[in-house]
Amino acid sequence: MPVLLPKSRLRQQAQPAGARTAAMADHAVIIAGGGPTGLMLAAELALANVDVAVVERRSNQDLIGTRAGGLHARTIEILDQRGVADRFLREGQITQLAGFAWTRLDISDLPTRHAYGLVLRQSHIERILAGWVEELAVPVYRGFEVTGFAQDETGIDVVLSGGETLRANYLVGCDGGRSLVRKAVGIDFAGFDPTLSNLMAEVEMRDAPAFGLRHDALGFHGLSKTESGRVLVVVTEATLDRTGEPTLRDLSEALVAVYGTDFGLENPAWISRFTDAARQAVSYRKGRVLLAGDAAHIHHSVGGQGLNTGVQDAVNLGWKLAQVVNRMSPDSLLDTYHAERHPVAARVLQNAMAQIALLRRGDDGLKAARDAVAELLAMDQPRQRFGAMMSGLDIHYDLGEGHALLGRRMPDLDLTVEGQKLRLFTLLHGARGVLLGFGKPGGIDITPWADRIGVINADYDGPWELPALGPVAAPDAVLVRPDGHVAWVGDEGQRGLAEALARWFGAAAAT
Repeated sequence: MPVLLPKSRLRQQAQPAGARTAAMADHAVIIAGGGPTGLMLAAELALANVDVAVVERRSNQDLIGTRAGGLHARTIEILDQRGVADRFLREGQITQLAGFAWTRLDISDLPTRHAYGLVLRQSHIERILAGWVEELAVPVYRGFEVTGFAQDETGIDVVLSGGETLRANYLVGCDGGRSLVRKAVGIDFAGFDPTLSNLMAEVEMRDAPAFGLRHDALGFHGLSKTESGRVLVVVTEATLDRTGEPTLRDLSEALVAVYGTDFGLENPAWISRFTDAARQAVSYRKGRVLLAGDAAHIHHSVGGQGLNTGVQDAVNLGWKLAQVVNRMSPDSLLDTYHAERHPVAARVLQNAMAQIALLRRGDDGLKAARDAVAELLAMDQPRQRFGAMMSGLDIHYDLGEGHALLGRRMPDLDLTVEGQKLRLFTLLHGARGVLLGFGKPGGIDITPWADRIGVINADYDGPWELPALGPVAAPDAVLVRPDGHVAWVGDEGQRGLAEALARWFGAAAAT
């Protein structure tokens, strides 16, 4: 349990190694929850020089249980945009991770530098993210939880467990599917009740387990070997009646119902229960409170999309919140976070529910539907389309009519800048926008926004191609947002550029 400290001592306790030790002022942003979404958001804000702090109930970053098991291609791209992808790639196993209802989807022919997934347990993902956040000198209040808050016209008072109060401009709930922040601010969590319940556990077994995946009338089940040599169990329970903390007896009975034996299971490291409930916050924002990750959306883990969607939420929100906090953009910019990310998660919920429906072995008609889907996904175009969807490579924000690049992620092109070879993603390491011109040097003038974005004149003579779309026309210039999505495509005439700059980077500065 945390010990309540005077505010000055509490803040000093939260300082990571190497951070400033002077008396800490109230934070601009407080993040409730130090999981992958909260840590990624903290890093994004710190890169933009925002005073951000994380409140995390765990005393350290240790994680009990397996939880998420990998990173999809788009998430790896995001980490590459920040210059930290290698930290994850060194520790994980590159593989073709994308799939739909147990049909593997090879994405190796999609146009991206990272045409693969990465098998890496959430415990490792969190540890690496936490190390990066510590390097960025973000204070973390460990052993505390956000228990309440009150917002007014000038800020928000955030109450921590034990009664300590911190003042901030904004509070972001990254505190999971049972989010206290979401409940306290009164945002509805609409969706669908569970139709099945799964148990997941890491155990030892005296008898040889039947490794592999299977599905039946109950649902789907699997046994696999973990890094520690234990057995990872995923099994669907026969009933939804059992709730709360699962027991070894619950797990044994579920295994017997499926396999006819529990394989002499013993010594569980952990046991967890989860369902296929699919819910989404009706709004990702209410005043000074925002939601991201599981606090904003939950769904079944099939397809491994939850952690990835949360990290991508953080990258969409981070630069926008930084622009508002740093008084470059109006508060209304935050409304685009919901407008862009809510449809993305809604689509994830939809495909997760579709996969669960296909995986439940019912009558012959359902089996026929599953076989038909598998046959369809064996064809190149459907495989590429679904592979891009399940790996996050096809995410498109509706920024209006125009070039095919508009609203989509910018490819990591091999550019030539002033005679030097340069990867485009290196231009995004600092989480700043960049205006890329492919015409004559000096052809585009953005002096009023020069303090907010970079301007690069580059040469590129390779193909322009996007996942799920294929070849697209080569642009003369593009405005790339800090999250890697294209905000404007134009020519040297600069038509619409000033409007795009004002929309995403604030009003023009006086010159």
